[in-house]
Amino acid sequence: MSVTATEDTYLRGYTGMLTEVSATGRRPTRDELEERRALGERAAEAGHSLRALVREHLDATRFWWPGASATADSVLAAVAQAVDAFAEGYERAQHLAVRQEEAARREFIDDLLYGRSDLGRLAERAERFGLVLSSAHAVAVAEGPEAYADTHPVTRRVESALIARFGDRRILLATKNGQLICIAPGDQDDVLASFAAQAYAATGAGRVAIGRPQPGAGGVVHSYEEALSALQLAERLALDEPVVRAAELLVYPVLTRDRQAMADLVLSALGPLRGARGGAEPLLRTLEVYFESGCVAAEAARRLALSVRALTYRLERIHQLTGADPAEPTHRYTLQTAVIGARLLDWPAQEF
Repeated sequence: MSVTATEDTYLRGYTGMLTEVSATGRRPTRDELEERRALGERAAEAGHSLRALVREHLDATRFWWPGASATADSVLAAVAQAVDAFAEGYERAQHLAVRQEEAARREFIDDLLYGRSDLGRLAERAERFGLVLSSAHAVAVAEGPEAYADTHPVTRRVESALIARFGDRRILLATKNGQLICIAPGDQDDVLASFAAQAYAATGAGRVAIGRPQPGAGGVVHSYEEALSALQLAERLALDEPVVRAAELLVYPVLTRDRQAMADLVLSALGPLRGARGGAEPLLRTLEVYFESGCVAAEAARRLALSVRALTYRLERIHQLTGADPAEPTHRYTLQTAVIGARLLDWPAQEF
């Protein structure tokens, strides 16, 4: 039997042990088994195939089979222990490498989404995970009824679906704070749209927000923050859409940029509704649905499960309390802007 350099390295001490086992019938010692584990770890770290290495052990056993007085059972038991120890060391090294890779990936994701690392160093690390940060990227964030981790079945299902469809495109899927995160090149909106559809279907409920494409190494952070803000806005506004885009919600941050001015508008236009029986919320909801229905009374009544007459009464009551007629075009814009402001500022639950 010719001995290769690999065999000579990872079979070291193996045949000698078999010879002694055959001669004495003893079991492999603790030190011998620990040496097999150590060699298994070294083989894994060097990138060798476990299957090939086990085959080399068995080939060596067959070639060097001792012909002394020990029974075959003693020799085969020693072979089984030795190979098992070698495989254990190999797998231990593999698991350690996986944990280290996962830790490095998690650290990179944290630095990328929080912008905590030097941008030049961040760009270098990004290439290892398939991102080229010199180009624009967009981020989608999905949330559902429970928190998701990298190993959660929902995460794996979405990841498998994206890989099956888009292959090796430069996509990074991760989790953060229980949410699913997808980072993709800014010119590949089909990837984010597919992620949104897959995430919504996999979670069974929830919402997905997509940030705008942003350039440069810091673009991922900006797009991620936009997606998070879009999720918060969608919740405050009680939007029905399962997928929202930051680009379509830009008017709302503008409306609340001067928070005090918006608060003044809400109190001025809608404050009198607090004097209604049942408080302001029922009439505020009536206005909200009326505007969402294009100011069509029949449609608004249907959505509110009211008769048209009951809806008309509510609109008249709003007119009486505020002095503004929702059906009058000159009053409509002020009331609608105030309703949006009330939702953004969580009024009347939060007084100001």
